[in-house]
Amino acid sequence: MKKLDLDVLEMVVAVAESGSFAQGAQAVHRSPSAVSMQIKALEEVMGKPLFRRDTRNVSTTEEGATLVDYGRRMLSMREEAWASVVRPEIKGRITIGIPDDYISSLLPQVLGKFAATHPRVDIRVMGLPSSAIVPMLKDNSIDLACLTKVKGVSGELIRYESIIWTGSMKRRVWEERPLPLAVFAHGSTARDLAVRALQSASIKYRMSYESPSFLGLLSMVDAGLAVAPLARCSIPAHLVQLTPNDGLPELGELEVVLARSARSARAPCDYLAEQILSEWRA
Repeated sequence: MKKLDLDVLEMVVAVAESGSFAQGAQAVHRSPSAVSMQIKALEEVMGKPLFRRDTRNVSTTEEGATLVDYGRRMLSMREEAWASVVRPEIKGRITIGIPDDYISSLLPQVLGKFAATHPRVDIRVMGLPSSAIVPMLKDNSIDLACLTKVKGVSGELIRYESIIWTGSMKRRVWEERPLPLAVFAHGSTARDLAVRALQSASIKYRMSYESPSFLGLLSMVDAGLAVAPLARCSIPAHLVQLTPNDGLPELGELEVVLARSARSARAPCDYLAEQILSEWRA
């Protein structure tokens, strides 16, 4: 291998971003063995390891991190070059609604790639609870929505997202009774799941903090003042993901869907919807 194959670089980036060969392979629609073999061949040719591997984690070496940085830029240029020839006419504005807890973990990568390949499309993001997004879909205030499936919304399934009790090692507040909770405001599916699960398990609780603000919930959890039921994708690495072994009941999963308003029947919306489904289903 005397040159950098972009398909192999895509594998390297996918593994680095997911922290897993299995998840990275899913993202590029290849088998884990094929991805591992290609990356190993690249490491042998370059004479340097790109990843540190152990039984639980995969992380980049210093050389791997450098290659990943170049890889992202090269892959972005490939997408931009393709779009500039194939879709040069696409322009306009898209308004997308999405809950705050999905924004930081799911949206930046998709929008970054989309902006690179469709520079003439302006995107406006509205961070709101799923229950607040629903009426905006119905009155055509927004084009697209990535939200938790709720009553009255039909959308295309993106993924199932586990809801996890989240705490901080600063204080084992999950052992307290009544259990202090930090939850979203009424209408939150995660909140409803948590309350029903605690009632079924006969665990007493108190609402320590209620807010539509995701950052507010994280602040309470980080300070060790409450536990919060959060989507797994949104949980920061420094917080603790609690299990039944910690004395709390399982919470199940949410359906994350892509919904569209009547005004979204436009090419820019079609292409962004296509990219969201492709990226988030991986």
